[in-house]
Amino acid sequence: MIVYTVELEMDAALRDEYLAWLREHVRAMLALPGFVAAEILEPLDPMPPAGRCVLVAEYRLTDRTAWQAYLVGDAPSMRGAGLRRFGERVRATRRVLESAS
Repeated sequence: MIVYTVELEMDAALRDEYLAWLREHVRAMLALPGFVAAEILEPLDPMPPAGRCVLVAEYRLTDRTAWQAYLVGDAPSMRGAGLRRFGERVRATRRVLESAS
């Protein structure tokens, strides 16, 4: 199992607009081969600085093969969708984890 997290930091005023877009984006990601689950989370600790918002999109993929297929196939267009809409107003930090069991 692969866990792919994308931490998204933005001005708090952008939260609702971005969250609405992110919900649709997550649905599109779940339609891709190998993606089996996803959740949008908001960190409680540590809290973002005043005036800032952090959202975390957490995706689960079946295996490393699915992750590699995503990287060479759909990743550029899926990542580009957010950049086209929000540009530099949202900073994304990505992390990929693999189940140790």
